[in-house]
Amino acid sequence: MEQTIKVYVKNNGMEVEVPLGSNLEDVYQKSGLNMKYGPLSAHVNNKVEGMHFRIYKQKEVEFLDVTSSSGSRAYTRTLFFVLCKAAHDIFETCKVSIDIPVSNGYYVNLNIGRPVTLDDAGAVRRRMQEIIDAAMPIHRHETTTEEAVKMFSILHNKSKVKLLQSTGRLYTTFYDIGGYVDYYYGALLTNTSQLYLFGVEKYYDGLLLRLPSREHPDELGEMTNQDKMFGIFKEHHQWQDILGLRTIGDLNEVISKGYSPQLIMIGEALQEKKIARIADEIARRKGVKLVLIAGPSSSGKTTTCKRLSVQLAVNGIKPVAISLDDYFLDRDKTPRDEKGDYDFENLHALNLPLLNEQLTALFRGEEVELPRYDFPTGTSQKSGKRLRLGENEILVVEGIHALNPELTSQIPDEQIFRVYASALTTVLLDNHNYIPTTDNRLLRRIIRDHKYRAVSARETIRRWPSVRAGENKWIFPFQENADAMFNTAMLFELAVIKSQAEPLLEQVPENCPEHAEAYRLLKFLRYIKPIPETQIPPTSLLREFLGGSSFEY
Repeated sequence: MEQTIKVYVKNNGMEVEVPLGSNLEDVYQKSGLNMKYGPLSAHVNNKVEGMHFRIYKQKEVEFLDVTSSSGSRAYTRTLFFVLCKAAHDIFETCKVSIDIPVSNGYYVNLNIGRPVTLDDAGAVRRRMQEIIDAAMPIHRHETTTEEAVKMFSILHNKSKVKLLQSTGRLYTTFYDIGGYVDYYYGALLTNTSQLYLFGVEKYYDGLLLRLPSREHPDELGEMTNQDKMFGIFKEHHQWQDILGLRTIGDLNEVISKGYSPQLIMIGEALQEKKIARIADEIARRKGVKLVLIAGPSSSGKTTTCKRLSVQLAVNGIKPVAISLDDYFLDRDKTPRDEKGDYDFENLHALNLPLLNEQLTALFRGEEVELPRYDFPTGTSQKSGKRLRLGENEILVVEGIHALNPELTSQIPDEQIFRVYASALTTVLLDNHNYIPTTDNRLLRRIIRDHKYRAVSARETIRRWPSVRAGENKWIFPFQENADAMFNTAMLFELAVIKSQAEPLLEQVPENCPEHAEAYRLLKFLRYIKPIPETQIPPTSLLREFLGGSSFEY
């Protein structure tokens, strides 16, 4: 008699009975669900699993489509796999590297020994479509890590060899499409035919892989101009090439050999040099009266502002900081979001007329009384603090809306210098596995919220989608308005924050939806060897999140 097992399907509240050892696709077939853009992965007891996952015990399953973060990641990884196979099929020699998130897609460097042409882009696109149309199964395999290292050594894939050798794991999972094998962090789809939409364009000296929009899954994400952002990534890649550190395998090797102090010194010096150059540029522009610093959540805007202020002082400029938080409207005038909650991330939650009126007055040499916002009562009050700009003084303002032209619509452009700061993670897991920049910022925020705001990792993870939605609406569309971009991420950063992040993530209960994200981040952090926090200097931007900074916040 065939053994069966019951599975609760959270999507429709049904309980289905399947043979022991059935995979998630078998469960889906019996669930009665009809998902237009999925299923691509699932939450199994609040852990992300691919559709290959087999059921041997009673489980709760929630199927996910491309509109979910987990489903979108599985779709994207599978596209990477198909692109790598297509390039392998076309070019005699190529070393594909997928590393820069840009223009609502990913920049891909083929490394074929010559410039990439429009014909190359077309050939890759056509071969990918052939692989998809052939409905090729994607097989999942498990072997010893020792055997996996031997296999990728034969294939001359050094980045994967370094990564797998440094993990300390007994077993490794890998995938194949038609005999082409690769390793990916996280779940893949089960068949190439599930990839219903993609784009491949020539982009600079490589390719741009375009993905379906999560908000509008029938459409590709809009191509946007992000030349400055792309330039920052490329600049950091040049430094990484000099240091010989492009992947987590490289980083783990540096840590194992005891070279992390030297790496930290170089990284900190590089950041300081970049900040000094921004200050020098501001000093050269004689008409600048206002420095605006913007960036998404946990990008390190505050420390960037403080370190830039120090470098401005070196140039004979006295920075005067004012806070946008003091320009909030009274609570009863604050806009609300679609759920009816106060939308404090909305630009129009600020008293823009008052801000522009006071800035204009200050730049005319007049004195103003700055407002003070009383958060407990939700009212704007007089502070009693009066301000007049003296000779060689400029205003420095930090906030999420700082690059939005509407914020300072009455101030001439020649009086403004705009800085965009963000944690743009440039180190890769390996050449085919990128590290999302948002993961870097989320880990920073989890630590900071716990340490300074008494907020749990569970609550930070719960709020994160709302934070990201606000960034997409109010920050990212304006980042190319910046006069200077500053990457706040450090090559060694994940190794340092690992020790503080892991205990907080482990506290997220298994019986809550946020456990899936906590579990994913924990799995990712286990690839990285730790660096003691004591090696980080007190002036480091990381101290804004870890504590122990020489700056006051």
